[in-house]
Amino acid sequence: MTVQPFPSVTGVILAGGLARRMGGDDKGLIPYQGRAMVRHAVSAMLPQVDTLIINANRHLEQYQQLGYPVVSDSIEGFHGPLAGMLTAMENTQADYILTAPCDSPFISPVLRQRMMETMLMNGRELAVASDGDRLQPVFSLIPTRLKGELRAFLEQGERKIDRWLMQYKLAEVDFSDQPETFVNFNHPEDLEQTNTLTAPLPMLGIAAFSGTGKTTLLTRLLPELNQRGLRVAVIKHAHHNFDIDKPGKDSYEIREAGAQQMLIASSRMMALMEKSDAPDNDPQLADLLPRLEVSKLDLILVEGFKHEPIPKLELYRPSLGKPLLFRDDPQIIAIASDEALAGTHPLPELNINDIGAIADFIEQFMHKWTA
Repeated sequence: MTVQPFPSVTGVILAGGLARRMGGDDKGLIPYQGRAMVRHAVSAMLPQVDTLIINANRHLEQYQQLGYPVVSDSIEGFHGPLAGMLTAMENTQADYILTAPCDSPFISPVLRQRMMETMLMNGRELAVASDGDRLQPVFSLIPTRLKGELRAFLEQGERKIDRWLMQYKLAEVDFSDQPETFVNFNHPEDLEQTNTLTAPLPMLGIAAFSGTGKTTLLTRLLPELNQRGLRVAVIKHAHHNFDIDKPGKDSYEIREAGAQQMLIASSRMMALMEKSDAPDNDPQLADLLPRLEVSKLDLILVEGFKHEPIPKLELYRPSLGKPLLFRDDPQIIAIASDEALAGTHPLPELNINDIGAIADFIEQFMHKWTA
């Protein structure tokens, strides 16, 4: 007999609603921060679950292009999130489903872990997330063995998710420390809001297409900022596998032998190397920021991470033939180019080769941040 050491979990992105308050548009497919909202939800859920299902009742081909199974409600008509939950339970062999809506782009990276641990430690049947004030029932961890009872509930004409959940021993899981998890979009004007990642000190992204010269700019800019007395950290996104040590070195051999974390320290330098639990998923700034010792810093510059909701300076070279990024990213606050772009955009414009002017702009940005 095979013993399952941990309960298996299928993630479910709920995208089956009518979105009447959004004018009937399919919310999961509406772009936000340059990507369809469902893609934000998928990126957050994928590293946490064993398998992933999308529940949708419209535009099925577009959802199928994401590469995950798409299932439509098994009960005819639009009956709300419970119908989507039932359909997912009927289409998985996992022990549990973990649900989240398609219009919440900031889902907690520890949703599964915290939900499962709280439920099991308290001996409950299922778990529901809470923002500290009230339950958020579309964020639920539900055993699939309840699918028969849920179908019977729906076939009686019941629709209210709270009423069904409250029939069981329920674990209320506190996410009051991560309220952004429950940010969602119900009206067109919600999409116009600028959601900024909370940072402990001024943080500015450097956004550009490959080949524009992001790293070159940073290597020229950092000495200038240092001369002005600013202590700067840089967070850089690497698109491929990388290593800061070489085969043959002791630290490399120890890490390759199985160390999950490797800390190297000398009198002059320290480096921590840690293997990712989700190697196919991009890192998130919210997970990286706590690793910085912010008490020793004045400014964080970020290279890459173009989809993160932080203020950004766009670097642009018309000769590359690439489009301007600011049109799809409301977080871009200025453009630095090697050619004059007067009249083509409404943002402040800098000369990409004038390092002093760019440093002046950054100091003004820092002053506004702290004001």
